[in-house]
Amino acid sequence: MTRPVGRQDFDGLLGLEPLDRDLFRGWCHDGIPLRAFGGQVAAQALTAAGRTVPDGRSVHSLHGYFLRPGDTARPLDYAVERVRDGSSYLSRRVTVTQDGATVFTLSASFKKPEHAPDRQPAPPCVPDPDDLPDLYEIWRRNNPDDYAQAEFRRVLDMRYVPGPAESTPGMTEQKLWIRSRERLSDDPLLHACALAYASDLFLAPAVALATDRPRMLRDTPASVFLTSLDHAVWYHRPFRADAWLLFAQRSPTSADGRGLAFAEVWSTDGRLIAHVVQETVVRPARQRSS
Repeated sequence: MTRPVGRQDFDGLLGLEPLDRDLFRGWCHDGIPLRAFGGQVAAQALTAAGRTVPDGRSVHSLHGYFLRPGDTARPLDYAVERVRDGSSYLSRRVTVTQDGATVFTLSASFKKPEHAPDRQPAPPCVPDPDDLPDLYEIWRRNNPDDYAQAEFRRVLDMRYVPGPAESTPGMTEQKLWIRSRERLSDDPLLHACALAYASDLFLAPAVALATDRPRMLRDTPASVFLTSLDHAVWYHRPFRADAWLLFAQRSPTSADGRGLAFAEVWSTDGRLIAHVVQETVVRPARQRSS
């Protein structure tokens, strides 16, 4: 089976072929060579779940486990289980398989909107994205080979916020502005999936900042091997993924070959959009066997 030629936008990246009721098929690009990018797998799984949800319900959380690396030369199948359809909340479970082996599992919850008190802390004080240089120009200059393999540059604009990697002892930090390159439709699910895709890009590297520079700023090979173990997103407020979103990332701990990272996602007008949490394998680069 050969990969179909897809569109180089989010509709193309998240496109799924329906095979049966609650069963879909998709293709993914590389995250690292010959391994499917986890953010795309999670976003496609959320797309599959969302296709089984009636209008008027929006995703408020997802939780996923990466179990095996996906092969980008073969398709992935997405089987949706309708766990619960309540009057306010709906739950879906998605099992992603390749050649009969489970690659990824996702649990996602959807809900009706409701009126309720609204509170949040103040947003971080950072430069506006328009006042920062294009991250890709820095990346292409510092590490052209790594830059050339970054498929997500086709669909995302990014700006890197300069700052210390460890302003608090033991806590690594980095901040990036990210948005879709193209204007997206008004479908809230598409924006939620685009955020899920983007959220897996730099959380794992945030874990390694104490020992390795961000990949876009490196001019030498990475000193650590990173791969995602699990991933969770909580969506708090409506947003557009084709508007700038600030991913304020931090990692409070790394031990036992694992690191934990968090991200707060903010809009340019200071609304707290989402929280992301990820646990990551972190090992010296030479120890790539499991």
